[in-house]
Amino acid sequence: MYKVAAYIEKDPETGPYVGTVPGIVGANTQAETLDELQKNLKEVFELCLEKMTPEEKKLLLEFIGIQQIEVSA
Repeated sequence: MYKVAAYIEKDPETGPYVGTVPGIVGANTQAETLDELQKNLKEVFELCLEKMTPEEKKLLLEFIGIQQIEVSA
């Protein structure tokens, strides 16, 4: 079993949620609801795993956390 963290944003102009799994090329999708997005992300992650070699799977990043950074402009 593999676990990854997904980065989720909501497009303020068009409205759908957009999800991306950092570090995995092609692991991104969108949906109208968060439940639908989670289902879509799981499907796309499973498809990406099917294409990965055992060596690539070993390199999957461990999620540590998110930090908010503030800078003055």
